[in-house]
Amino acid sequence: MMVDDLVALDKRHMIHPVVSWRRHEARGVRVLKSGQGAYVTDASGETLIDAFSGLWCVNAGYGQQSIIDAVQRQLTEIPYATNYFHYGNEPAIRLAQRLAELAPGNLNRVFFTLGGSDAIDSTIRMIRYYYNVTGRPKKKHMIALQRGFHGSSSLGSGLTALKNFHEDFDSPTPWQHHISSPYPYRNPVGQNPRDIIDASVRELKDKVAEIGDENVAALFAEPVQGSGGVLVPPDGWFKAMRDAAHELDILFVADEVITGFGRTGPMFGCEHDGVVPDLMTLAKGLTSAYQPMGALMMSDDMYATIADGSPQDRAIGHGFTYSGHPASAAAGLEAIHLYTEGGLLANGQKIAPRFAEGLKSLYHHPLVGDVRVRGLLAAVELVTDKHRKTKPAADLNISQHLARLSYEKRVIFRAFSDDMAGFAPPLCCSEEDIDTIIQRFREVLDELLLVNEIRMAAA
Repeated sequence: MMVDDLVALDKRHMIHPVVSWRRHEARGVRVLKSGQGAYVTDASGETLIDAFSGLWCVNAGYGQQSIIDAVQRQLTEIPYATNYFHYGNEPAIRLAQRLAELAPGNLNRVFFTLGGSDAIDSTIRMIRYYYNVTGRPKKKHMIALQRGFHGSSSLGSGLTALKNFHEDFDSPTPWQHHISSPYPYRNPVGQNPRDIIDASVRELKDKVAEIGDENVAALFAEPVQGSGGVLVPPDGWFKAMRDAAHELDILFVADEVITGFGRTGPMFGCEHDGVVPDLMTLAKGLTSAYQPMGALMMSDDMYATIADGSPQDRAIGHGFTYSGHPASAAAGLEAIHLYTEGGLLANGQKIAPRFAEGLKSLYHHPLVGDVRVRGLLAAVELVTDKHRKTKPAADLNISQHLARLSYEKRVIFRAFSDDMAGFAPPLCCSEEDIDTIIQRFREVLDELLLVNEIRMAAA
């Protein structure tokens, strides 16, 4: 079909996620047609470097033929196999085993989902069940972090702490609570790591005391807060929060939907602080987005408690039609093979310092207030006054200009709504690819200064 025809059909029929519907109709869709390595080409023939891996998910890069072949072989052999009624399929079983081998500590039990949001929902349901069968039914309240993201489902969106996911959705619910993000650049206690860690632990303890320790079930946290602006906590913060949660007798959930599978350097983000959570959610890089899939990983201890605490004749009523889908599992197995034996994890670790150095070289730019990086996950926060850390006025429309210039300069990044640019390039990137991302984003920043209102505000 012609591009204009696709745009017209999209306006008429497609509901897109996380956009203003009317603004999208006015702007029109940009149709992506093909991809190879770190690059994608749209239906108009324009090629862009994807510095965001789709939606932080195409970790292996585009055009990985071995993943495509694995999915095709599985679709030919058996395209679907239910995991209900004591049935199963080989790829899902093998993928569960492989994840157990890679995950920290005793996270040896895997429940497969379709993505990150339903992995969070599954976690919430399992936590409720766990406390009910262990005779502690009052423990239902859950705590997460401001600016955290834990999906957009009916349950998970309340743990998410971004206003667009709450406003007019009747969210969060009374049993969902939030404490401050560590956010070093704008933390009220300053940027000293020890002060930030102590303040977070103190606020968690105060929040539990306010709710009542007999009522609090779990703390949810990302090793790096992704959709909230790629907020990188100080070293030791994640471990301190895990330790505090255990001291308070609440479960600690590591949301690794974004940070898993080499995104921050190691296989999982919680490895940075040597943390073994009670539960861990996965998605995105699990299959490098070649097929939909997520997962909830559960400790052996929690699994045994649920299994032994449930009546033997009762089915534990949680599941999805496509849990452990064989084609998705085949994609996951091959993606993990590329990360490990295929060298992508090592390549990501190799290029990460160049990526960090390139972004930090932008500090001299008049609009750059903060650069935060961990592995191949980063954000640049824009300001109009570096000394005062002044956020740009809303009427400057910085984020809209960023989105426009992203396409004009042929570099895809995340234009956050609060004047930040997010980056998550594929692990397959070469050093030249990294240099291209930095150079093109530098041109974006320079073009921003050509907008009269922005230039005057930053003068």
